[in-house]
Amino acid sequence: MAAPEDSTLRYAFGNVLCFFILLLIGVLAFSIRLFSVIKYESVIHEFDPYFNYRVTQFLTKNGIYDFWNWFDDRTWYPLGRVIGGTVYPGLTLTAGTLWWILNSLNIPLSVETVCVFTAPIFSAFAAWATYFLTKEVKGTGAGLAAAALLAMVPSYISRSVAGSYDNEAVAIFALIFTFYLYLKTLNTGSLFYATLNAIAYFYMVCSWGGYTFIINLIPMHALLCIVTGRYSSRLYIAYCPLVLLGTLLAALVPVVGFNAVLTSEHFASFLVFIIIHVVALAYYIKGILSPKMFKVAVTLVVSVGLIVCCAVVAVLVALVASSPTKGWSGRSLSLLDPTYASKYIPIIASVSEHQPPTWPSYFMDINVLAFLVPAGIVACFLPLSDASSFVILYIVTSVYFSGVMVRLMLVLAPAACIMSGIALSEAFSVFTRSIKFQLPGVSQSHQIDAGDTGSEPSGDVIQNVVKTENIDEPVKERPSRRNKKKEKENMDKPSKPSIKSKIEKRLMVLPLETSIIALFLLVLLGAFYVIHCVWAAAEAYSAPSIVLTSHTPGGLHVFDDFREAYAWLSHNTDVDDKVASWWDYGYQTTAMANRTVIVDNNTWNNTHIATVGTAMSSPEKAAWEIFNSLDVKYVLVVFGGLVGYPSDDINKFLWMVRIGGGVFPHIKEPDYLRDGQYRIDSEATPTMLNCLMYKLSYYRFVETDGGKGFDRVRRTEIGKKYFKLSHFDEVFTTHHWMVRIYKLKPPRNRIRSKTKKTKSKSSSSTNLKRSRTRKKNPWH
Repeated sequence: MAAPEDSTLRYAFGNVLCFFILLLIGVLAFSIRLFSVIKYESVIHEFDPYFNYRVTQFLTKNGIYDFWNWFDDRTWYPLGRVIGGTVYPGLTLTAGTLWWILNSLNIPLSVETVCVFTAPIFSAFAAWATYFLTKEVKGTGAGLAAAALLAMVPSYISRSVAGSYDNEAVAIFALIFTFYLYLKTLNTGSLFYATLNAIAYFYMVCSWGGYTFIINLIPMHALLCIVTGRYSSRLYIAYCPLVLLGTLLAALVPVVGFNAVLTSEHFASFLVFIIIHVVALAYYIKGILSPKMFKVAVTLVVSVGLIVCCAVVAVLVALVASSPTKGWSGRSLSLLDPTYASKYIPIIASVSEHQPPTWPSYFMDINVLAFLVPAGIVACFLPLSDASSFVILYIVTSVYFSGVMVRLMLVLAPAACIMSGIALSEAFSVFTRSIKFQLPGVSQSHQIDAGDTGSEPSGDVIQNVVKTENIDEPVKERPSRRNKKKEKENMDKPSKPSIKSKIEKRLMVLPLETSIIALFLLVLLGAFYVIHCVWAAAEAYSAPSIVLTSHTPGGLHVFDDFREAYAWLSHNTDVDDKVASWWDYGYQTTAMANRTVIVDNNTWNNTHIATVGTAMSSPEKAAWEIFNSLDVKYVLVVFGGLVGYPSDDINKFLWMVRIGGGVFPHIKEPDYLRDGQYRIDSEATPTMLNCLMYKLSYYRFVETDGGKGFDRVRRTEIGKKYFKLSHFDEVFTTHHWMVRIYKLKPPRNRIRSKTKKTKSKSSSSTNLKRSRTRKKNPWH
């Protein structure tokens, strides 16, 4: 009776230890993302988070109903924007709920503070969800390793540092948790978990447009299981409720609506839904009919199924053919065809996040995980299960998508951590077992155990063991209460290890020295990974884009020009004034300066953005006319030539030309290039030197360095140094010249030409003479 008690104690101790390890992993995931707050301050980062912050402020102040019906007249002037119907509300509702709960508990935190710390909180949740997902695939050890890796992986840190209040902050947790519930349902066949899976998918749809990755990956896995002969009732329960409930719930999100059933991104799930029902019907008929009748019935079922599939495919083809983009969104088409955006939709190609990554970015974002992933894939095939085949499919698809778009490195990170966790767990188990078996005290006890079961078993015995164990393997049905009681009784009885397990353990024993060296190298690899992740969190990804720093011999230098410019706009302009800038700065201008903008980061109206791009690409007078027609009063440009800031508007200018030329044909990119090169020096084209963007960026620039006009970003002297502005007045330039604000001059009064003036004068003089002659008194 001592053995069961010892095993129970070990099991309980293992659970407690696992709980505390998970708690520490959550603390690690939260704390490693606080460098931005410690080094700088509690501030919102980047561009998109400022819009999310502004929307959350409106939600907490006005309530949920006003949020759904909010028409924002401070964006996309004069069009405006319906916020409730064009935004993914998951992040906003999550942060708003957290703020409401904290204030209900008399914890008076501001909305900004809650928004800043939402991403670090959900990174801890994502790490825990990764543990549960990996546990369903390869057990507790692999789950803990994967959770620890995800808590620190730089790719995920880059989008979840404190202050990064973007949709991905909660969406990655929702993605991992949805996959976990799918695998949990697949392993247990529980309808309860299937319902939870649909709800988790609904939360993912509310949070991020990347939900289409889920609704395509899971059908691919279901189809893979059917094709490879791994269909079971558990697969049916895991898949069908997700498609039905998930699609119905997704259609409730205003920004998705009927796109959940009308766009090509969702058609794969419906097609597999039909296929899985045909297969389920075939299996059901097979169970109730004789083999001869089954052949006839299968022929009938397959025929009817093919007819239904053909009809559905015909309807889908008709729907797809009616759309110019074949039912796909622009971003989806750019994923399937990496050259599509650069050819047809320059507004998508202009975003830096949509560019393909370089090879060093993989080492920067996932580091040593890139070398552990292949080992994890091999481990998933030993043995191959439904859950392990899913994570293999996940890593393969995420590697492809991350290679197309650098933003999707974020989707690759969880898959890489899962595979690396499995690889590390398997490697540690092999090496520690090898050391354990070769220790003096342990090896003798194993020899005694081997003597009890007899000497080396013959090959026939091994084959029989393998056969019997393979027979018991395939279907893991949901156990009944009686079976659960039997399993519990069998677990309480001390049982000797099987012959096959002893043979496998003996075959996987490595030499003692090799195992110790391998363990040391794995620990060294882990230490290198931790050092790299801490450096990335502290230096590479903690700096907010709105506050820049540089290390000089004199110490740390802070560039706070963006907030300086927005504060000037807020305090020195009228509330109803309109500000024009490139779309990158629209969200920040609206949130921080509280001024109306012409375009912003939503990029829903390509024509409106092209109008601004055309104005920036046009000569000064033509640009003034365009901005004046849009009721613009101020123009904001970002310039980095003085301090060496590379992400300025001059470096983005060619995208303005391309986007503007895509709508207004008189804007031609070759007019701004000299022999195919983009130049701003003396060799630049006259069109380039006379466009508005050049003039607003380099106006009075020669005064900063004694007349040279040397641009530190382009590393050259500018071509046109001395010029005056006739239609714009410079009203504010920040301390480091990073943001420059100009005001449109009022329209001039209409003055007639000189010839008309002389004619009018002569005509007026003759009229006066005539009137005088007429009025002369004849009596005098």
